[in-house]
Amino acid sequence: MPSEHYLQIGETLKWLLTVAWLLPLGGFLIEVFGASWSGRKSRAAAYLAVACIAAGFVCSFIALLTWIDAEDLSLADLWQNPRAVAAEHAAHAEGPHAVADAHGHGDAHGAGHDARGAEDAHGAAVHTHVETDHAAPGHGNQPLTHTYTGTFYTLAHFDWLHICLDYYIDGLTVLMFTMVTFIATCIHIFAIGYMSDELTEDYEDHFVHLPGGKHFHRPGRFYRFFSFLSLFCFAMLGLVLAGNIFQVFIFWELVGVCSYLLIGFYVERKTASTAANKAFIMNRVGDFGFLIGLMIFWTWFGTFQFANTSPENVGQEGLFQMVRTHDGQLDTEGVGLNRIAYMQSSLLGERLHADDGSERAIPYWLLVVAGLGIFGGCIGKSAQFPLQTWLPDAMEGPTPVSALVHSATMVAAGVYLTGRFYPMFTPEVLLVIAYIGCITAFIGATIALVVTDIKKVLAYSTISQLGYMMLALGVGGWLAGLFHLVTHAFFKSLMFLCSGSVIHGCHHEQDMQKMGGLAKKMPITCWTMWIGVVAISGLAIPGIILPYIGAVALSGYHSKDAIVATALTFASKNPTHSLLFFIPLITAGITAFYMHRMWFMTFFGKPRDHHVHDHAHESPWVMTGPLVALAILAAICAWGGEVGPLAKLTLTSEPTHLAEGVSASGHMGLTFPGHHDIHENHGKAGIMALLAAFIGTLVAYVFYCKQSVDPALVKDRFAAIHRFLVDKWQFDEVYDVMFVRPV
Repeated sequence: MPSEHYLQIGETLKWLLTVAWLLPLGGFLIEVFGASWSGRKSRAAAYLAVACIAAGFVCSFIALLTWIDAEDLSLADLWQNPRAVAAEHAAHAEGPHAVADAHGHGDAHGAGHDARGAEDAHGAAVHTHVETDHAAPGHGNQPLTHTYTGTFYTLAHFDWLHICLDYYIDGLTVLMFTMVTFIATCIHIFAIGYMSDELTEDYEDHFVHLPGGKHFHRPGRFYRFFSFLSLFCFAMLGLVLAGNIFQVFIFWELVGVCSYLLIGFYVERKTASTAANKAFIMNRVGDFGFLIGLMIFWTWFGTFQFANTSPENVGQEGLFQMVRTHDGQLDTEGVGLNRIAYMQSSLLGERLHADDGSERAIPYWLLVVAGLGIFGGCIGKSAQFPLQTWLPDAMEGPTPVSALVHSATMVAAGVYLTGRFYPMFTPEVLLVIAYIGCITAFIGATIALVVTDIKKVLAYSTISQLGYMMLALGVGGWLAGLFHLVTHAFFKSLMFLCSGSVIHGCHHEQDMQKMGGLAKKMPITCWTMWIGVVAISGLAIPGIILPYIGAVALSGYHSKDAIVATALTFASKNPTHSLLFFIPLITAGITAFYMHRMWFMTFFGKPRDHHVHDHAHESPWVMTGPLVALAILAAICAWGGEVGPLAKLTLTSEPTHLAEGVSASGHMGLTFPGHHDIHENHGKAGIMALLAAFIGTLVAYVFYCKQSVDPALVKDRFAAIHRFLVDKWQFDEVYDVMFVRPV
C-alpha cells in the first residue's frame, strides 16, 4: 500500500484513541465541577461516567477493527515458522522498501519512512515494523506491521530539550485500549448497583464505631466515587497512549494518585486510610528506581521518546532506535559488564556520532542499572516481590475499585511497561525480571492457600498471576506474558465482580467460613464465577482426547500454557535456571487448588452461618449483566490459542528478533528461545501444566466439596507452615521492624 494510505490510517487511529482517552477526563471534570446540578440521591454522575467510558470503548473497538483491516495478521504465523513466513512475505509484500530501525517493541523492528510524506500536518510519522532475516541481516526487509508515532503538542523547548505530549500507536496500544475500556465499562455499570447505598444524605458506616457504640454518619459519596473512577481510566489510557517514557511516568504517578483516592474511599475507616497510605508509599519506593532509570536514559541518550517523530531529523532518534542495531542486537565492545554499548542511527544504518566526530556510546553496566531502575517502578506498580504487600490491603476500597485495580489498570501498568520498554532491557535485566516473577508467583499462591476473605484470595491470586507474566517476559516470552495480561484482565475482573455480588448478596459479609450453600441462592454469580475459576486454573479437555477438535479450553489455559512452554524451553536451553520452570509448574497446581477451594467454600456444602445463608440473595440485573458479559469474554477471548486472533494481534507488536531467539546473550551466556523452539515444547508443557491443574482441582474437591478429608486435620498437622502462611511470610513484620519503627 502507498504510504499515504498508512498516514490516513495513522490519523484515524490517532483521533479515535485520543477521543477514547479524553472522554473519561471530560466526565471527571463535569462530575467534579458540575456536581451542584445533581443531588446526592441522583444517579446522573454514574450515567455520565458510564456514557463516557462506553463511548470510549466504541472508539477503541473501531480503532481495533481499523487496525486489523489495515494489517496482515496472517504474518503472525511466526509461531510456526518465522523464517519461512518472513521469506514468503518478502517475496509478496507490496510497498516501498524501508530503511531498517529498531524501534517499536522490538529489537529488530524497522521503520519505513517515505520521503514524500513521512510527516503530516500534525507531525505524525509512520514507522513501519520490518521483519528481518537474522541469518542475513540487511536483506529482505519488508513491512510486517506499522507503528504510528507523533506529537500532540510541544509544551516547551529548551535548546535541544523538547517537552512534548507524544503518542505511540501499534497493535498493543489498540488492544490495551479496547481491553481497558470494555472492562471499565462493565465495572462502571456494576458499580451503579453496588454503590447504591451511597445514594443518601445520611450514610451510616457500620465499620466505624464512635464513643458510646454509635456508628459514624456522613453524606453519601456516589458522585465522588464515579468521578474518581473516570479519572482512573483517563490516567491508565494516557499511560498506554504515551509516546515517551517521561510522559509514561506522569500518567504512572496519576494512576497512583487515583488508586490512593479509591483505596481510601472510606477514609473514616482506619484500615482503609492505612491501606491507601501503604499503597502510595510502597509504590513511591519502586518509583525511586524509575526516576534513576529516567535520569540515566536522558543523560546518555538525550531523549525520552520511544521512537523518532520526525524522520527528517535523522540526528535525533527514539530510545528504541538508538539502543539496537539494524537487526535488533546490542552493538557492544568489551567483556562482561565493563563493555560499552554503541548508539545507533537506524535511519542511516550506522553508529551515531557526537559533535566532535566520536562514536556515541553508553557503559554497558549503566544500561543494566537503567533497566533495573525502570523495572523497579514496575515491581512497585505490579506488586512484585518484595513490594507486594500493599496489594492485599488495597481490598479496603469498594469492590468495583478492586476489580479495576487488579485487572485493567494499576497492576496491569507494570507488566505493560515491562513489555513496552522491552528493547531497552539487557539479558541481565531480563534474568532478574524472570526470577522476581517466579518468586512472586510462588509467594502469592502459597498465601492464597490459607486466606479466608473472599476478596483477599483474589488479591493474592493477582499477585501470583502478575508474577507469571513477569516470569514470561523475563525468559523471552514477550507474547506469552502480554497474552496472559489480556486474558487475566477478563477473568480476574469477572471474579472480583462475582465476589462483589456475593458480598452484596450476603450483606457485606466477606468471610468464606460463614458462607457455603449459596449456589441455589445466587446461581448467576455462582456459574459465572466458575468460568473465571476454570480459566485461571488452566483446565481443559486436551487435544489428545479430542484429536479432531483440539483442546477445549477457556482463555486462561491458552495463555498459561504459553508461559509454561516458554519457561520449559528457556530452562532446557539454560539448565542452570531450571527452577524457572519447576516452580511455576508447581504453582499452577496450587492455583487450581486455592481457586476451587474458594468456589467450593462459597457456593457448596452446608451453610456455615444460617443468618448469612437465610438473607442471601442474587444481585440485580445491573450487577449480573456485567458478569455475563465478562464471563463470555473470559471464555472465548483466547479462542484459537497461540494461533488465534488475540495472540496474532499481540504478536504483531513483539520484538521481531524473539521469533528466532537469541543465543548466548550477555556475559552470562543466556540463550533465549525462539517461537519455533517454544512451539515444539507446547505439547509437553501443556500436558504437565494440565496435570498439575487437575491434581490441584481434585484435592480441592476432596477437601472442600466432597469433604472426605477434614482440612482442620491437615492444618493441625502442619501448624507451623500454616501459621507462617497466615502471617503472609512475615513480610509486614519484617518491614515494620526494619523501616516503619525506625522512621
